[in-house]
Amino acid sequence: MPYSAVSSAVRLVLLGVLLLSSSLVSCVPTRDVSYLQGSYSAQPTVVANQPAEYLIMPNDVLYIKVQSAQPELTKAFNLHENELVFNQSDPGSLYINGYVVDKDGAIMVPTVGLVKVRGLTLGAAQETVQKAIATYVRNATVVLRLVSFRVTVLGEVKSPGRFTIFNDRATVLEALGLAGDLTPLGNRRNVKLIRQTREGSQVMLLDLTRPELLSSPYYYLLPNDALYVEPVKALTQRGNSVNIGLLFSGLGTAALLYGLFR
Repeated sequence: MPYSAVSSAVRLVLLGVLLLSSSLVSCVPTRDVSYLQGSYSAQPTVVANQPAEYLIMPNDVLYIKVQSAQPELTKAFNLHENELVFNQSDPGSLYINGYVVDKDGAIMVPTVGLVKVRGLTLGAAQETVQKAIATYVRNATVVLRLVSFRVTVLGEVKSPGRFTIFNDRATVLEALGLAGDLTPLGNRRNVKLIRQTREGSQVMLLDLTRPELLSSPYYYLLPNDALYVEPVKALTQRGNSVNIGLLFSGLGTAALLYGLFR
């Protein structure tokens, strides 16, 4: 085969690679990357969506601090004594020294014994524990917080992982913010929220581009929720174009070598 013919064949192969790659790789339009699209004005837009009160469940971990005029009597209740409570750099200490809700929905309080808290809001649980401790310590004040609020964010985000949230009214956007936001190739129209319930796993599809997200009952997260961000089609197409490009490059090289050796 003459050299000019081989060169022409290689050029045709490279041209095919370029045309195929351009047809497979497409830009992600703005409408697919903007959050909460809609008509807004300079006046604030109010969206009614009051979050439901969280009800304590088994395996939750509670932080309890008891204060009174007699600190020697309250020391036994404060498992976090000498700890910086909301130190996010070391959330593990909160779990190790926290009150764990057992399978029957109770916590073991020193001196007091078992106190049922399952199904109670955090405010109601605080009142229940305070009444139980009041029998042993007069005029005691109890502070109760949930410290086992964790969410998992996976998929097309910049920093996937599991995050501890010190806010019992965390939102989907807050969790995605902790994960560094979605990558440009994250599908904002199809984010999966996986939630564990008594009936089993519940999966809900969320569209981050729609303003209705703010009024969705799934806008506020619950402990142990997981978010999965799917990739857009452009990512799959890009991977296919790379593979096909390698294939055509290999064919071009083979054609060139065949012509030279022949």
